[in-house]
Amino acid sequence: MVTGMADRISDNNGNEIRTLSIVVDNVAGVLSKVTGLFSRRGYNIDSLAVGTTEKPEFSRITVKIHATGSQVSHLVLQLEKLPCVGKVVVLEETSMIQRELIVIKVKADSQTRGEIIEIVNIFRGKIIDLSPESVIVEVTGEDDKAEAVIRMLSKFGIIEMARTGVVALGRGRDTIYGD
Repeated sequence: MVTGMADRISDNNGNEIRTLSIVVDNVAGVLSKVTGLFSRRGYNIDSLAVGTTEKPEFSRITVKIHATGSQVSHLVLQLEKLPCVGKVVVLEETSMIQRELIVIKVKADSQTRGEIIEIVNIFRGKIIDLSPESVIVEVTGEDDKAEAVIRMLSKFGIIEMARTGVVALGRGRDTIYGD
């Protein structure tokens, strides 16, 4: 089922950021089959997150890509042909909740540590490690929050960073399973 094709911002090629929620069998090799379909068709995956669902026999793959509406429709049809795929939904920006976890190691000394902590508090993040020369920060939120905190902390010098990829669910009572 393809949903969520309206109210998006396009780039010069007509591509838009799309979030696909794909429920698959929780068995070995499924992720490579699904991501292989994207790569064989020339799509770069901007964000990828995978994990077991509330039903242990299924996993949910959340993928963000740049594509046109017709390209996404074609991808959904191709994904639904894979025997390991149970359901594919294109989530609408206005009717989904999405989050990403970012862990950032930032250069910090006694003179900059206070300002870094202040920035982290503004973004409702956490300091999860502290050393004489660095601070490790955890921030959870949407893409714009992630990008903003990265911009703010980059002036201190980002040593390392890890991002989980976006996880997303549709709002309301409906489920991807249709029950």
